[in-house]
Amino acid sequence: MNILMHICCAPCANRPIASLQEQGHAVTGFWYNPNIHPFTEYRARRNCLRDYAAEIGLPLLERDDYGLRPFVRAVAGDIEGRCAYCYEVRLFEAARRAAEDGFDAFTSSLFISPYQQHERMAETAERASREYGVPFFYQDFRPLFRAGQQFAREHGFYMQKYCGCVFSEQERYLKPSKILP
Repeated sequence: MNILMHICCAPCANRPIASLQEQGHAVTGFWYNPNIHPFTEYRARRNCLRDYAAEIGLPLLERDDYGLRPFVRAVAGDIEGRCAYCYEVRLFEAARRAAEDGFDAFTSSLFISPYQQHERMAETAERASREYGVPFFYQDFRPLFRAGQQFAREHGFYMQKYCGCVFSEQERYLKPSKILP
């Protein structure tokens, strides 16, 4: 099967890519993450993915769209519910691109994270699948999370410290153990 994989970052994508390839699937990466902020973080994640894709010969499509203003406008009224927007904007774009480019299915490296709202992401991907008429290839990659993080460390990948948006960065540093005197 020819699968378009939305990729949030190389540390999350490395084991899902390997797993799908081991299953005999052809994988093409797709970078589209207008929710990642600030720009230096966006660029670090994108560039790490570019380097990794080149290293392993992974075809990589990009919609290089740093979307700070649209993101803030979209979530300003419900900052606590912002993850729904992040899933929707990225998974719907992945489905659209998969349909447009003739892929057999689409998926996302987001399905490796034990910190994401897994069921909500799957429901969003199913809606995107119906809207664009391209199958959503579901695989629970969470069992590969620790191995993927270890692989990333061993290969010197840029390792982010938060989910992606500026609000998740703030939440990370507001935890009592992270506040400096």
